Amino acid sequence: MSHTSNNPYEAPLTANQLDGTSSVAALKNFPSAFTVAALIIGAAATRLAPHWWNLTAVGAVCLFGGAYFNRRWLAFLVPLAALAISDVLLQTFVYPQYGPNYFKYVCFALTVPLGMLLRGRTTLLPVGSAAIGATILFFLLSNFEVWLSGHGNRYPLSPAGLVACYIAALPFSLNMLYGNLLFSGLLFGAMETYKSRQRLLLPARGKAMVA
Repeated sequence: MSHTSNNPYEAPLTANQLDGTSSVAALKNFPSAFTVAALIIGAAATRLAPHWWNLTAVGAVCLFGGAYFNRRWLAFLVPLAALAISDVLLQTFVYPQYGPNYFKYVCFALTVPLGMLLRGRTTLLPVGSAAIGATILFFLLSNFEVWLSGHGNRYPLSPAGLVACYIAALPFSLNMLYGNLLFSGLLFGAMETYKSRQRLLLPARGKAMVA
């Protein structure tokens, strides 16, 4: 079976063109419903299982969705759904004495655009930098809100109080950094491995087309 073209004078696709076509086709419908469900359940599970405070996969899922999801609204929905599901379970069975903190949803939503900046730049240095940037963003915004509103830890509404609030939060932010780096490495590494395997399969497909 030979590959035909609408234009008989059109040059056949080169290997590079086929490679690009394959990469686009492989991600055209990404993510599938299965992937969405797996990411929501997996991110929620990292909050429900015993873990160091703030060492979860939610920030990494924000970056991953921003970098790869074709339907960008899903990049926001997936991590926020994971937060909502785990919040309901945590506040029902583990911390019923504490009320919800909705500001963290804003912080994680603002992390997704950092992932969108990674589109086409999903190598080690950009991804690692985005994981660090996501940690700093969450640290600055969430603890400013804690200082301003209290949440049971009243700091003086002064520059000294703000600094004290940030200092107290450093151990939790370090845990978040570890989580962002760890789970970003796992998610982005798995995705890039999948894309590489798709490229390796391409020559065999190309030969079949012209056989």
